[in-house]
Amino acid sequence: MRSLANLFGPSPFRPLQDHMEKAVSCAQEVTGLVGALIAGDTADLAARQERTAALESECDEIKNKLRAHLPRRLFLPVDRRDLLEVLDLQDSIADAAEDVGDLLVMRAWVVPADMRAPLKVLAASVVAAAEGAGRVMDHLDELVETAFVGPELARTEKLIEEVQTLEADADRAEDVLLRLLFQHEDEVGAVGVLMWLRLIETMGDVADFSKKSCNRLRLLIAR
Repeated sequence: MRSLANLFGPSPFRPLQDHMEKAVSCAQEVTGLVGALIAGDTADLAARQERTAALESECDEIKNKLRAHLPRRLFLPVDRRDLLEVLDLQDSIADAAEDVGDLLVMRAWVVPADMRAPLKVLAASVVAAAEGAGRVMDHLDELVETAFVGPELARTEKLIEEVQTLEADADRAEDVLLRLLFQHEDEVGAVGVLMWLRLIETMGDVADFSKKSCNRLRLLIAR
């Protein structure tokens, strides 16, 4: 006689949590990447970019395995499509972090002195948002066990609200950095301004996708 695990299929929730954990690890590299940039340490920057890319590849591996082994007909309290949407948003966190590393090794950057501290603030802000999203996902298995009701649901919703706040903090840090950037247009040059705009936006994407993954999970657990 088949066991219940064989009958209903393996749970996708633990792999989904593993994937988020790896995505957060990838996002956490952003602070080190920015630190290496500000220090002018090109060797350290290159090493950190390679580590970020490796973490993103591990994230993709988990994502691809989960997609491949998630049955189309699965007895779960949530829809398969919803899980895949959460997975894609989580993956975008890692993608954005990798893109930050790729951008930073692409060219020699001019970093005006008064932009250095705000750049560090932005890096810390986007990482904090990703870590907040990771804490939300850490509660998913408990939510499943309680059928998405009760105190665990309330705790998770509070954590999601915290991620909204952290993402808003990142938005404000972006605004500060953008205002400073436009004060240094002559110093960094036209191409430099365009590259800075792309870098700031990509860093912000780490926080943005963290918020979006939580919002999608909120819809999932509200059903």
